[in-house]
Parts: sequence; structure tokens; C-alpha cells
Amino acid sequence: MTHPARDLLRTTTADLAPDPRSNPLVPRIADGTAPRSTLAALALEQSWVIPSDRRAFGYLAERSLVRDPEAAVFFGTLAEGEALAEERLSSFARACGVHETQTAAYEPLPGCQAYPGYVAWLAINAAPADVVLALTANFSAWGGYCATIARGLRTQYGFTDEACAFFDFFAEPSPELENQATAAVRDGLDAGRLDETSARRYGRLLQTYEAMFWNALTAAL
Repeated sequence: MTHPARDLLRTTTADLAPDPRSNPLVPRIADGTAPRSTLAALALEQSWVIPSDRRAFGYLAERSLVRDPEAAVFFGTLAEGEALAEERLSSFARACGVHETQTAAYEPLPGCQAYPGYVAWLAINAAPADVVLALTANFSAWGGYCATIARGLRTQYGFTDEACAFFDFFAEPSPELENQATAAVRDGLDAGRLDETSARRYGRLLQTYEAMFWNALTAAL
């Protein structure tokens, strides 16, 4: 018999799936109509997002270690993944023509940085199991966006595999991470430390901030 945790992850992900119209930029990358300057801005914004999320996930792993060890494993894997993604981001930035001086001078867009700011809030304030459920629902949409972007970069802009590696990394399904999320949600349910209402609220806000990220970049075209 399937544990309720797996069903809860599945239904929450489906319920929080974003409206396709909430992301106007990814279709433009897919058909090649997004200017390269916007691709550069995407790389620069991610250079702020990735290290912030890595530290937030690391903090969540530390917070969870004693009472929610399965959640600690999940967040530890996320932190390690952000570190790997950060290494790949530099190749994408170079392909977009981004240089160190440009990176240092760049002023990030508030609409793009609302997402990592909220992830940091969750790291400090939210119950670990609730965050696992909310993030897992959000990651499904993010992975789909990355897969579409990677295809568009190759077919429309001629980017190499190395330049697309950042998006390939997030687009690749991770059965290990899925199993870790299921274990963390299962333990949260069994221990009575998962609040579905709060988790769905967090997930809804994450999806909203995700949409703000893409809309902010689109508005800056």
C-alpha cells in the first residue's frame, strides 16, 4: 500500500502547478525571440539566487538534524546540488558574454530576488517537513522550465553542452531526491509535525515568487 506521503506530494504538486501563462520568458527562449541581453540578465540573477539558496538549504539541514533527520538529508542534498549548479552557472554566464566587471556592477531586480528572499524566510521560520512539501511542488515546475530552456539554448542560440549544463542539471529527474522528500514528508506526517495548510501556503507563495522572477526579467527586455 502506498504511504500517504507519496500521495500528498503528488496531489500537492498537481494542485500548485502554475498556469503556463505565468511564465512569459521561457517560451521566448524556446523560440529564440528572447534577446541575448536577457539571457545575460538571467545568468546574473541566478548568480545571486544560487548561493543564497545554498546557504538557506544548509541552514535547514542543520535545523532539522535532531528532530527531523530525514528532512536534514533532503536539505543537505539540495545544498550540495546548489553548489554543483553554481559551478555550472559560470559556463552559461560566459556563453552569454557576461564578464567579471559586469557581474560586480550588476544591480539585481527586486522581482527576481523575492524568491530566494522567501526561501531564506522559510529556512528561519517554517517547519522542516512543511518546507520539504512546498519546495518539492515548486521544483517540478522549475525542472520543466530548465528542460525547455536547455533545448532552446541549443537549437535557437547555438549554445554548447557546457553552456547548457546549468539547466541540464536541474532538468534531470532525481529519484534519490524524490525518495528523500517522501521519507521526510512521511516522518513529518507520522510525527504530527507536518501542517498541510501551511505547506500549501508556502508552496503557493513559492510559485508566485517564481512567476515574479520570470516576469521581472521579461519586463526588463
